[in-house]
Amino acid sequence: MNGTLELDLQSFVLLRLGDRQFAVPATRISELVPTSRIYRFPHRTPELEGVLVRRGRIVPICDVSEGLTGTRLANRRLYLLALRQFENGMECVALPLTGECELVSAEMTPASGERLPHVQGWISHDGSVIEVLDLDHLIPGPGPAARASSSLTVQEALP
Repeated sequence: MNGTLELDLQSFVLLRLGDRQFAVPATRISELVPTSRIYRFPHRTPELEGVLVRRGRIVPICDVSEGLTGTRLANRRLYLLALRQFENGMECVALPLTGECELVSAEMTPASGERLPHVQGWISHDGSVIEVLDLDHLIPGPGPAARASSSLTVQEALP
């Protein structure tokens, strides 16, 4: 009997937050950008640091490191622009990172049973089990005030 084992390989981007490594499905990544100017403004969402302007669009910067690692990032090298599903469609969100990213192919074990809400599943890479992040549950969604201000143009948001 000649059977072949078919694996359901998917592409993931491995990212580093402090000492920990996480994975995000590559289909949810828009681009990787170097640190740039951050525009800060008063708000009540602890994870939201401000915004950056990329390709004429305002992109919120959401630091989720404290919720994932227990500490906020002190140094940032890159921003991973990821897509998150909101009520009105997919929107780009910038995640600060401390190290380089890597594209890998792996088979994901879907999360089931008791798990943290931001865990979509797990992959195995280089002998480590790595959490696959569910960005829709990890990144806070906009409230009524944020939705009302989302129609700002780049010129209105910049000082």
